[in-house]
Amino acid sequence: MGEFLKSLDVSSSGLKAQSQRLRHTAENIANADTPGYRRKTVEFKMVHDGGRGGVGLVETGKVSLDQTELERIYDPSNPLADSSGYFDGSNVDLVIEIADAREAQRSYEANLKMFDQARQMSSSLMELLRR
Repeated sequence: MGEFLKSLDVSSSGLKAQSQRLRHTAENIANADTPGYRRKTVEFKMVHDGGRGGVGLVETGKVSLDQTELERIYDPSNPLADSSGYFDGSNVDLVIEIADAREAQRSYEANLKMFDQARQMSSSLMELLRR
């Protein structure tokens, strides 16, 4: 039964990590038109849970800001524009964000299926032991 708990731990840590990734991707998409906004990225790191036999779990690391150059937008009527008529836009690329969101969604679904399979197998095992 301990192996089922380990697999549940691994898949639930993946679910948490991918949900964090989706949250930051959604924030990036929501702020794509915000002047001066820098894209947020999150890194994953593997941690070993010594209490459960050294199971490798995944966690989100620190959130960092993408340091690529901000888009320069020419709009002299904008209150943020400098003397030459330019202001800094954001460095969010919607194509990249949509691809990241789709990848995170599919990873989330895979972890959810793994969690459900482990739960079903443990239920089946309990049924067999009751007989």
